[in-house]
Amino acid sequence: MSTPLREALKSTSIYAPVMARIVNVQPMSHQEKLYTIELPGGLALDHQPGQFVEVSLLGVGEAPISISSSPSRSNGSFELCIRKAGDLTGVLHTLKPGDFLGIRGPYGNPFPLERFQSKDLLFIVGGLGLAPARALINEALDHRDRYGRVIVLYGARTPSELLFTDELDEWQARDDVDFRVTVDQADAEWTGNTGVITTLIPDIPVYVHNTIAVTIGPPVMYRFVIAELLSKGLRDANIWLSLERRMKCGVGKCGHCQINDKFCCQDGPSFSYAQIKNLGEAM
Repeated sequence: MSTPLREALKSTSIYAPVMARIVNVQPMSHQEKLYTIELPGGLALDHQPGQFVEVSLLGVGEAPISISSSPSRSNGSFELCIRKAGDLTGVLHTLKPGDFLGIRGPYGNPFPLERFQSKDLLFIVGGLGLAPARALINEALDHRDRYGRVIVLYGARTPSELLFTDELDEWQARDDVDFRVTVDQADAEWTGNTGVITTLIPDIPVYVHNTIAVTIGPPVMYRFVIAELLSKGLRDANIWLSLERRMKCGVGKCGHCQINDKFCCQDGPSFSYAQIKNLGEAM
């Protein structure tokens, strides 16, 4: 029987990582790569959609990374979609299968799937937000009978920045998923919708008493997405988002991610709008 990583770490420092092996690296775009990670000695990540892990390299640094794979598809490993954006991620992008990195976690408050059951699910996802959203979307699709309608709206800046394109095609082909995609700036070959993600929302029929909306993406988009959802009549408690503001240690000790009385790494990163609506500009 496998042992959850969190349980294994209880006997050591909360800051001590477990060395995990990279088993596959898949380029996703010019900025992102998808890493399949395997823990040692029968350890299992035992995560839920919306959680993250701390990824480290000795002598380089550590950073929180959202888990991209759903628990229903773990198969003894998990996936991280990592954007090359700094010193640590720059070195991570040089690693190959067989290399090792440090893992702590999983941390954070996941999305409350038990509250989502029997509801229509409306996902509104921007850019790299598809990495954590993918874990939740695939978890819902793998237990499709537990939910009502599943609607996925996804936007990227350009067609070349769309992630998980094979899965996007699969979602598009399913008759039990309403999938719509847009880009901010089209290229010569793009034939789909052009415009920011909120341009897709007005055409979506929403049954306000039976819909859970989940939005994940760059913080700048949240204000506009939430305004659109509220205008459709959704309740604050039925709008969920992932807020990953300046997370660092993952265990609520360093204070980097504190917003008033909230710690994103512990109280979040999954929040309902009702929980954070009064945080104001601090978001």
